[in-house]
Amino acid sequence: MEDISRRQFMGTLGLTGAVLALGLAGCGSSSSSSSSGSGSSSSSDSKIQTIKDRGQLNAGVKKDVVGFGLLDTATGKYQGMEIDLCYQVAAKIFDVSYDDAKSKDLVAFTDVTPKTRGPLIDNDTLDIICATYTITDERKESWDFTDPYFTDYIGVLIKKSSGMSTMADLDGKIIGVSQGSTTKDAVTQMLSDNNIPATPQFKEYADYASISSALDAGNIDAFAVDRSILKGYTTDDRELLDPDIKFGAQEYGIATKKGSDLSDLTNEVVDDVVSSGWIDQETETWGLL
Repeated sequence: MEDISRRQFMGTLGLTGAVLALGLAGCGSSSSSSSSGSGSSSSSDSKIQTIKDRGQLNAGVKKDVVGFGLLDTATGKYQGMEIDLCYQVAAKIFDVSYDDAKSKDLVAFTDVTPKTRGPLIDNDTLDIICATYTITDERKESWDFTDPYFTDYIGVLIKKSSGMSTMADLDGKIIGVSQGSTTKDAVTQMLSDNNIPATPQFKEYADYASISSALDAGNIDAFAVDRSILKGYTTDDRELLDPDIKFGAQEYGIATKKGSDLSDLTNEVVDDVVSSGWIDQETETWGLL
C-alpha cells in the first residue's frame, strides 16, 4: 500500500508538472501570437498604407453626370468636378501636387450606381465614393462621410407636352427615380410640407439613362433626381416642373469605410478645398452654378 501510494503520488506530481509546463508554454504561445496578430492587424487596418502599396487610389464615381463625373467614351477618360476632387485626395495620400496626381494617374476610376456604391466600399474594392453621394444620418451609420463639398436640390423633369404646370399635377402620375436614392422620400416630404394634394407613384430604375428612356417612351410621367444631374437630361422638349419650389437639399460628401484611417485624411482634403476656394473655382469651371 505504501509503495502504491508513493507511485500514485509521484505520478500525480509528474502530471501536475506536465500540465503546469503546458500552461506556461500556452501562455508564452498566446502572448507571442497576440503580439504578432496585433502588429499584423495594425498594418492591414491602414487603408492609407494599402493604397500607397498598391500605387493608386480606387475611386467610385459617376460616369453619366455632366460636370460631376462623365466618362468620355472616345478617350476612356473621366472628367468633372468630382473627378478632380479624387485627384486632390490622391495628392494628399501620396504627398504629391494635384497636377502630379493627375499626370501620374494616381487614381483608378470605377463607375458606380446608388445600388452598387455601398457594397463596393464594404468589400474593399473601392477606397472612396465621390459620386453625388448625399450625406444622410442613416448612411452615416454604415459609412464615414466627409463634410459636404456641394449642396444641390431635387428637381422634377417632365415633357413640355405633358400638360403639367404645378406639383399638384403629379397626383396619380408615375415618377421615375434611381434605386437606392433619397429622391422618393424627398418628393413625398415636399408634397406633405407644402400641403400639396398629390399622391404620385414611384418606379425605380438602375440608372439615370434608363429613367430618361422611360420618360421618352411614356412609361413614366416625370423624372426626379438632383437638379445638377437633370441638367444632363434636359432637352428642348423637356423642362423642370415648378422650378421655383426648391426642396430636398442634397449635401454631397465623400464616403469611406467606417472607422478607416482614410476617413480623417479625406475630410481634411474636403475642408481644405472648400476653405481655399478651390471648390468654388471648380463649380464655375464645370458650370455647376
